Amino acid sequence: MRMSAPARRPASRLSRLRAGIALLTLALLAGPAAVASAQGPDDAALKQALSPDMRVVTGERVLDRGHVDMGPKFVDGAWKFLIHDDVARADAGATSVWRYPDQTVLHVLDQGKLTVPDDPAYAFLGAKPGEPVWVVPQTQNPEVVWLGWNTQDPEVMRTINRGITLSLTGVQGPGVVTTYLQSGSFGEPQLLFDSRVPGAQPAWVDVNTHTHANWVFTQPGVYLLRLTADADLIDGTSVTDTQLIRVAVGTATAPADALAATWTGPDDAGASPSAAPGSGQPAADGQPAASGSSSPLVPILIGAIVVVAAGLVAGVVIVVVRGNRAKRRVLTEHRTSPADASPGTASGQQVPVQEPGTTSGQQVTPQEPGPSDPSGEEAR
Repeated sequence: MRMSAPARRPASRLSRLRAGIALLTLALLAGPAAVASAQGPDDAALKQALSPDMRVVTGERVLDRGHVDMGPKFVDGAWKFLIHDDVARADAGATSVWRYPDQTVLHVLDQGKLTVPDDPAYAFLGAKPGEPVWVVPQTQNPEVVWLGWNTQDPEVMRTINRGITLSLTGVQGPGVVTTYLQSGSFGEPQLLFDSRVPGAQPAWVDVNTHTHANWVFTQPGVYLLRLTADADLIDGTSVTDTQLIRVAVGTATAPADALAATWTGPDDAGASPSAAPGSGQPAADGQPAASGSSSPLVPILIGAIVVVAAGLVAGVVIVVVRGNRAKRRVLTEHRTSPADASPGTASGQQVPVQEPGTTSGQQVTPQEPGPSDPSGEEAR
């Protein structure tokens, strides 16, 4: 008995479908991309150890120079995303503290104003070559605030499971904001956040990480960056906090305007921005999220699996139907003499016709009609 290539094709398609399911599932379960420090683990500027006794203070503060980190900390047992004002790094007589984002403004002065290079690698910045942009650089410029993030609070390091997910969930401002890492002067930019991208943009940050990146603003003015820090704790619970990071871009932009700015966009981050005690804004409860809290990848994964599973079922049905037709054709050929074959059909010739149930214009390549099928329907 001879088995033609079209009869073997369904099994091949089924194999590819199964492989596709496996790859898709792995990709969706992989989670957010990990953020590695482009400066390198031995960079002296990134070496720091945070004291477990570092105070969390209230009061308005404008930071236009010096080292600043954003990061999670437990405040009276509640998970909070705060700003680490590291004034002690520049002044041995000062004391570094944690601050609440709603009372803190990062002022990007005109000393950070640069020109977009004529290089297609930087087309993602949202400004044309030669146009000015305001940059908080990855490598410290002593005349500009130096913004990064860390997961180095001692209690955080003891309680989180592996790391946190840091997500940009929205931007409000007059221009485009991009955040990227770059290794050395000639490395390809690694884009992390882009204000033009809708929805949450997650990045994985390992425990005991201290990283700085390039923050680029295409226009002066007031910006609100909505950032969410999520983590799974070792005890099996989950925690989350969303904060508005206030940025005044340009020397002429008043920090007071950034302090007074309110979020007017949709609250789709999964949590309301929390505030400092006594700030006049509603504070988040800071309690651990329910263990069943869903990740934004979960509905995507479920939908993808449903679609792929439906395709798999359809593929199995096609294989069975075509297998039965092929069996009937083989039995018919076995019982019928060659003289009974339909006239005008050469042995092995394939005639492209539309398969019943396919969309208009779609063609399949059937086998030649069997002698017992005078209608010309292909045997599979």
